[in-house]
Amino acid sequence: MLNKILVVEDEQLLAKNLQDYLQVQGLEVRIAHNGAEGIDEAERFAPDVMVFDYRLPDIEGFEVLDAVRQNRSCHFVLITGHPTAEVCERARQLGVSHILFKPFPLAELARAILDLLGMQREPKTGMNTSEGFVERRQSRTESFPLQLYDGSWVLADRRKNSAARAPDDEQLLTGE
Repeated sequence: MLNKILVVEDEQLLAKNLQDYLQVQGLEVRIAHNGAEGIDEAERFAPDVMVFDYRLPDIEGFEVLDAVRQNRSCHFVLITGHPTAEVCERARQLGVSHILFKPFPLAELARAILDLLGMQREPKTGMNTSEGFVERRQSRTESFPLQLYDGSWVLADRRKNSAARAPDDEQLLTGE
């Protein structure tokens, strides 16, 4: 039986990358894109570890933690782009096991989760050898094809279609 991980993250591209990477680690991963969805999914999915963002579009991540903790027992990992002393202190008070500041290496999240699950192994990265690098560059199908975020969701979404051209400056300004 796979260990279950729930990722509560509103940035869809980041959430998908986390899901893809953690699945390569042999974990069952589900995503929720807001707090209410995260609470509902935690009830249905019963995760072993919940990875949650501090700032969500509907409620604060700590509110999700409180709601989930009322009905479920699991480990919590906070990911945040707002590493203030207050956030860190509150996370410690609430029993958050690990805090990762965005941007963070995916292997660091995997290490934290594997540690919480008592799994003593290094995360699988597929990037350990130069042969693996060359093989990935030549292959169109990778084990976890991460999408890059370069400051523009438009550009990131267009990478999916190899025939798409990059928008010019006027398109970026007008959003067309």
